[in-house]
Amino acid sequence: MTALIRHKGWTWGFRSTVLLYFLALIVLPIFGVYVQSFSAGWSYFAESVLDPIAWKAVLLTIRLGLISTVMNVLIGTMIAWVLVRYRFPGRTLLNSLVDLPFALPTAVGGLMIMLLLGPGSMLGGLAERLGFEIVFHQPAIVIAMLFVTFPFVIRAVQPLLEELDPLEEEAAYTMGASRVRTFFKVILPSMLPGIISGGMLAFSRALAEFGAVVLVAGNIPGRTLIASVFIFGEVESDNPAGAAAVSILLLTLSFLILWVINAVQQRGRRA
Repeated sequence: MTALIRHKGWTWGFRSTVLLYFLALIVLPIFGVYVQSFSAGWSYFAESVLDPIAWKAVLLTIRLGLISTVMNVLIGTMIAWVLVRYRFPGRTLLNSLVDLPFALPTAVGGLMIMLLLGPGSMLGGLAERLGFEIVFHQPAIVIAMLFVTFPFVIRAVQPLLEELDPLEEEAAYTMGASRVRTFFKVILPSMLPGIISGGMLAFSRALAEFGAVVLVAGNIPGRTLIASVFIFGEVESDNPAGAAAVSILLLTLSFLILWVINAVQQRGRRA
């Protein structure tokens, strides 16, 4: 009886610790952003959200985030396919390098992009001679978003490919299906939940990126000023309520994305 009471007490204490940790690190900061965004009243919130510069920054962030996500889905799916289906020298090293953006500070990623593609670099100079400008323009922002979100699609698709039964493909080939038809009818449906969830996580992460982008964006309103940099500028300008109001838009969109990801994963488990 005493042991049972001790076990229940330990379990209750563990659960309470986890809940307090979650409350302190997740719930309270999010609640604080919502409170701060309405601290100056509804009219100021609406004025901050509908400000032309803020609205253009949010729309630009969404557009560039979608571009980077589409590229991530295509490239990430191909890389996951190669890592799972092929054996070649350096495969283990390549597989470990996929997670490098998670380990590096994002500011280091932005610095690498600036040094590699900046006006003083060989590639940057070549692009300028060809009439393209990368750093301090939208292409650099997309590249920075790609860098920080690179692993999401790969790591979401890999386990699904590894779990795919080879007998299903062999059965399709035996019944006369071509490789293309087998891919679209057998393989792609198995990968689709990972592609969708990985792509949406990459998009959500791209919306919030700051460290890598701030070093390579030109910060021109309507052209290269994205939402995270705009929010930082509002904080620096001693306007936390305006910064929080714009943050609410990104935060709400991220919540919707997470809800969709959860729905897709639940449907995949039931299937």
